[in-house]
Amino acid sequence: MELKLSKPIAFFDLETTGTNIVSDRIVEISILKINIENQKQVHTYRINPGIHIPEEVVLIHGITDEDVKDCPSFKDLAKTLYQIFQNCDLAGYNSNKFDIPFLVEEFLRADIDFEIKGRRFVDVQNIFHKMEQRTLSAAYKFYCKKELVGAHGAEADTMATYEVLKAQIEMYQDTPFIDKVNNKSFPIENDIQSLHNFSFQAHFADFVGHIAYNKNNVEVFNFGKHKGKPVEEIFNIEPSYFDWMMKSDFPLFTKKLITSIKLRGFNKSSSNIKNV
Repeated sequence: MELKLSKPIAFFDLETTGTNIVSDRIVEISILKINIENQKQVHTYRINPGIHIPEEVVLIHGITDEDVKDCPSFKDLAKTLYQIFQNCDLAGYNSNKFDIPFLVEEFLRADIDFEIKGRRFVDVQNIFHKMEQRTLSAAYKFYCKKELVGAHGAEADTMATYEVLKAQIEMYQDTPFIDKVNNKSFPIENDIQSLHNFSFQAHFADFVGHIAYNKNNVEVFNFGKHKGKPVEEIFNIEPSYFDWMMKSDFPLFTKKLITSIKLRGFNKSSSNIKNV
C-alpha cells in the first residue's frame, strides 16, 4: 500500500556520537524522500562530527573516527540537507524524541533555522508501541515478515521504517484504536495528518520536553521548581531564570523558544506602557 500524500515526506535516520543532542553530533544521515506521486529518492551522507566517536557507540553503528575523517562536516552539508528537507513532512523511528530534535539542533549550530511549523511528524515507533510494543528489528520482522539486515546503519533503518509504516497501515486500517486517556476510538488512516495525530505522543512546545503546553495551550515549564507554571509569567517576575536557562546546557532549540516567549512578553509590556 502506497502512502496518500498531499506534500512530500522525508523518512530519515541518524547515526550519532551519542544520545545527548547538546554535546553529541551526527556521523551519518540517510533520507528517503517520497514525493506526492510516491516516487522515491535516497540520500545518504557520512559526516565528520568534529569530535571523537566513543568505542561503545562504534559497537552499535560500526562507524569509526577513521571512517569519517575525510567526510564533510554537518555545516558543509547543511544547505544541501536543508534543500532536501524543504517543504517535507518528517517521518522516522523514534524520530519525535530523538532524530528530529537532534537534526534541528545541528541545523541551528550551522546557523540555519530549520522551520518545524507547518510540518507533520510521523513516528513509526509510537504507532508500533501503541499497538505491539517492540524494537525496529522486531517491528520489521513482525510487519514485513523479513529479517532486518544492516540494522543500525542509517540507510537500512530508514528503508525499514518506511516499509514498516506501509505494513502498519495495511494491518490496522480496519482496526479502531482505543484511546483510553481521551476515551476516543479512531482508525489508523492512510494520510499523513491522521498518522501525525496518531503517532504524536506529547504536547510539548520544544522537542525534548522542557517546555510543554497546558490545557489552555499556554507554554509551561515541564521541569524544576517552576514545573507547571507559565513560562512567560515566570520570566516576568523572575528574569534571572531566563538568564540561567540561556547560560545553561539546554538545547539551542529550547533557547530559541524561550527567547521568543521572553520577547513576546516584553512586547506586551511595551504595548501596555504605550497605552497608559
